[in-house]
Amino acid sequence: MELSDANLQTLTEYLKKTLDPDPAIRRPAEKFLESVEASQNYPLLLLTLLEKSQENVIKVCASVTFKNYIKRNWRIVEDEPNKICESDRIAIKANIVPLMLSSPEQIQKQLSDAISIIGREDFPQKWPDLLTEMVNRFQSGDFHVINGVLHTAHSLFKRYRHEFKSNELWTEIKLVLDAFALPLTNLFKATIELCSTHANDASALKVLFSSLILIAKLFYSLNFQDLPEFFEDNMETWMTNFHSLLTLDNKLLQTDDEEEAGLLELLKSQICDNAALYAQKYDEEFQPYLPRFVTAIWNLLVTTGQEVKYDLLVSNAIQFLASVCERPHYKHLFEDQNTLTSICEKVVVPNMEFRAADEEAFEDNSEEYIRRDLEGSDIDTRRRAACDLVRGLCKFFEGPVTGIFSGYVNSMLQEYAKNPAVNWKHKDAAIYLVTSLASKAQTQKHGITQANELVNLTEFFVNHIQPDLKSASVNEFPVLKADGIKYIMIFRNQVPKEQLLISIPLLINHLQAESIVVHTYAAHALERLFTMRGTNNTTLITAAEMAPFVEVLLTNLFKALTLPGSSENEYIMKAIMRSFSLLQESIIPYIPSVITQLTQKLLAVSKNPSKPHFNHYMFESICLSIRITCKANPDAVGSFEEALFMVFTEILQNDVQEFIPYVFQVMSLLLEMHKNEIPSSYMALFPHLLQPVLWERTGNIPPLVRLLQAYLERGANTIASAAADRIPGLLGVFQKLIASKANDHQGFYLLNSIIEHMPPESIDQYRKQIFILLFQRLQNSKTTKFIKSFLVFINLYCIKYGALALQEIFDSIQPKMFGMVLEKIIIPEIQKVSGQVEKKICAVGITKILTECPPMMDTEYTKLWTPLLQALIGLFELPEDDTIPDEEHFIDIEDTPGYQTAFSQLAFAGKKEHDPVGQMVNNPRIHLAQSLHKLSTACPGRVPSMLSTSMNAEALQYLQGYLQAASVTLL
Repeated sequence: MELSDANLQTLTEYLKKTLDPDPAIRRPAEKFLESVEASQNYPLLLLTLLEKSQENVIKVCASVTFKNYIKRNWRIVEDEPNKICESDRIAIKANIVPLMLSSPEQIQKQLSDAISIIGREDFPQKWPDLLTEMVNRFQSGDFHVINGVLHTAHSLFKRYRHEFKSNELWTEIKLVLDAFALPLTNLFKATIELCSTHANDASALKVLFSSLILIAKLFYSLNFQDLPEFFEDNMETWMTNFHSLLTLDNKLLQTDDEEEAGLLELLKSQICDNAALYAQKYDEEFQPYLPRFVTAIWNLLVTTGQEVKYDLLVSNAIQFLASVCERPHYKHLFEDQNTLTSICEKVVVPNMEFRAADEEAFEDNSEEYIRRDLEGSDIDTRRRAACDLVRGLCKFFEGPVTGIFSGYVNSMLQEYAKNPAVNWKHKDAAIYLVTSLASKAQTQKHGITQANELVNLTEFFVNHIQPDLKSASVNEFPVLKADGIKYIMIFRNQVPKEQLLISIPLLINHLQAESIVVHTYAAHALERLFTMRGTNNTTLITAAEMAPFVEVLLTNLFKALTLPGSSENEYIMKAIMRSFSLLQESIIPYIPSVITQLTQKLLAVSKNPSKPHFNHYMFESICLSIRITCKANPDAVGSFEEALFMVFTEILQNDVQEFIPYVFQVMSLLLEMHKNEIPSSYMALFPHLLQPVLWERTGNIPPLVRLLQAYLERGANTIASAAADRIPGLLGVFQKLIASKANDHQGFYLLNSIIEHMPPESIDQYRKQIFILLFQRLQNSKTTKFIKSFLVFINLYCIKYGALALQEIFDSIQPKMFGMVLEKIIIPEIQKVSGQVEKKICAVGITKILTECPPMMDTEYTKLWTPLLQALIGLFELPEDDTIPDEEHFIDIEDTPGYQTAFSQLAFAGKKEHDPVGQMVNNPRIHLAQSLHKLSTACPGRVPSMLSTSMNAEALQYLQGYLQAASVTLL
């Protein structure tokens, strides 16, 4: 694409259309942009538009399109074409920083994100002058520019907070510190001075405080991995200023908004984080400053109100105290009983209260409430922080703290008992306090794994939790119901099994509650209880114990999906999946109605898939229905196909990308259930599965390969007779996969199924070409993964077509090639093969080469006979060689850049491991002994003489053992 006015005009029109609410206009425009994004100059046209366009909406749209384009295409993936040409890359890096700094804030943010995406790939090696360019802008004095630089630096450096330590990372951080630490410190000092100069100018303060927040965030990122020497030397400057900012109060910066945190709150929150980082990681160096921070943060906590806008500040301040009180160094600060009482009274209890804002979220924003409360993303809630503080205090002062709080819990429960309708919030706080006191260690999978011995959990459960759940109405006091259900969920390992069994019908009953939080918690609690393990690794709660509740459980779960706000509730769908898995054949009578409801749901959500977890569990539930029913009655597979195929066809025709990998997995499962020939409905689909466009998406590859394997296993003869013209297409797919380091193993899965199942004459003409392709790949890039797959393939070929056929095809490509493969690949690399079935295939294949291949006995290949036998004994007896050369790193399928539906494996569509050797050979060692015996009968004297000349003594000993076990001798 030329950088011309005409192209700018065209691009403007298409960008406008992508904003149109009408899909008939929007979709074609999106498709057009997708089709031209590979053209040279496309990104430069977008940058020109966002700089020169007269319409603000086009500028913003161009900046978002540009950022997403960079996100999808900047990373260079091995084996895949480079999607942005080199000249465009250079031009983008040369222009983007100045353009970002001169753009209005809305566009600046998009470009800053784009810079950090490019930086993640190119900085520092391929973009060495980025830092200098940014640091030079600090001198400009223009805070719009400075904030742009700080924002970009923050998005570039924040990954240091969660990267694993490595030399590469240290080198990069050192480079950044050398260039950035001093200018950042000078900017920090200058900004603080400007704050006092402009103390009465509200608009100037807003800009300056935005800078200070970003500077404080950068401080956190740069200090996270280790304490840099520069910051240790300049600790006085940073900490003194941080401390004075914590105590600063400027009326001009206070906001009237009760919900949204203002700049002052955000800055103080970040400073609390920074102080907590130093207190935890660098306590020795930080010790001189700690007492004044504890005092400042304590005062902050005692004087800050209950409004929502202070939540982040209060929770970070409490987290600071929590991190300090856990360190043996600082134990003395908290030892006094009065201090402990004061913390409990003034910090913990007030921040455990259920506020009006929490009640509002519980009722009107339940999804957010559940996410914060259940999934632990409530890191920045006051309650979570108060909970962590209690846990931290209990580390050294468990007795006194439990004593202080027990008094509070009792008085709160008494208040509640006086007038439940008015005082229910007291009971809510009491339950929360008990939970935070009792739980020492917790995991998502097992709930509480370590509990405070001083709290009687079962007694509290029976006296205070069960009565709420047994009450006649499931809709009264919804917050207390949710608390009670959460209590069961958290302490499921501490409460005795008989109490859990009493709770199950209560939980099933609460699936009908109107409150989204209550019926979601009920579903989640059931799902967690069903996964608990009892003795000998079976489920703690058995299908027999659930028998009386099957019908009401299934009815209420599916009914819950019809309640307002829960039509795509992932917790309910997960509970459906887990119930099927636990109940197994008990669900068969209900399958007809269940599968109808699941298909209707599938049809509805396929129109606009928006909840990935919900969708995943829905497909798992469909797979379980199929498995459980067809295990009892294999002929039922037809009725599932009738129910599902109409929806599947619609999903494939409308190209619902998120669902296609799932559909292929379910179809594989159904097809594998067929015992005889492939039904015609599947054959009609076969040609479509070979279309290149389907194979472009990485997420489709594993399920598509499996589906094609199912076609080959069940219908190789049909394909050979009725669709022989499709065999080149099938091999084309193999050729595409084998060329990619990420997917070559999938190519081998497909090839192995072709070799194993297709009638030999149908692929005769292609065989030599297959081997040539494999050799070309071996020459170009030989990786461990490829070698392992290649070894399994040639041995499978040998089993299927005979050792002589293998030798002949190798030597027809190039004379003496067979010997080279034995010497350079099979003998040295066989130890790398892993997996029971794979090892068995290799053992049987090599045995055939040793004993059924005449050229091995009387040509120049004979010298390889003993080393090959020795390698085979090594495969049996030596540990597997799992070393991988340093220069090899395989990109994970999931790690491909940009938004692409990654492949999600359905656990309940799992494929049984297939053994192509099967019953033909049960014990490969015995098989080797018998085959050697047969060979020695055919040519007496040869085998023992070959063994005696160059066989390693230890290997010989193992071989004697195999011969004895098989009761044979060598002649």
